[in-house]
Amino acid sequence: MYVLHHTPDSAALIVRLVLEELGLPYQIAALDRAGGALDSAAYRKLQPLGKIPALETPDGTMFETAAILLHLSEIAGKLAPAPNTPERGQFLKWLFFTSSNLHPTAMNYYYPHRVAGPQNADAAKAQAEANLKSLVQTLEDMIALDTPDWLSAEPSILGYYIAVLMRWLFEPCPATDYPALHKILLALEARPAAQTCAQAEGLASTMFSNPY
Repeated sequence: MYVLHHTPDSAALIVRLVLEELGLPYQIAALDRAGGALDSAAYRKLQPLGKIPALETPDGTMFETAAILLHLSEIAGKLAPAPNTPERGQFLKWLFFTSSNLHPTAMNYYYPHRVAGPQNADAAKAQAEANLKSLVQTLEDMIALDTPDWLSAEPSILGYYIAVLMRWLFEPCPATDYPALHKILLALEARPAAQTCAQAEGLASTMFSNPY
């Protein structure tokens, strides 16, 4: 049994989607974020930075979204190209592009004061928006040019990761501006795993393509 430490519509949603898609047994451990749960000694033992998500697994507790996703896909043998296959390198490249560039820049957009301080937050948010548009366009161009199987209408850990980020980025980067990505989002949000998670977290059925 996996235990996902969770707050709604956070990065834990990405992990929850993959757990559902893989049919792995899990339970939710709700975090009282407003009550300071992320700074508690108990949670810091699981996630030393006090960030979300943390996932308790039979192999020990894991954190870092991309690491969790890779671990789950390798355990199940699904949702990513297998190790030692020709597609694996390209897949990993874009997975880490997402985790190292797109995800943190999205956080800078919504929490600019964390990186620039309150006095410079507006300028930091504007810069993050410009960077996000460039990063999302880079993904769009890659999909349109290469049409990889591992980032398509079929589910993958990368697809779900990007889909949740695009949900959050609906304001600066609406999905309809990126036709190749939009097609993927429409397919993923229609899957039973996505609909189950949307209902559980009180999200729209069009949770990726038109979330608000």
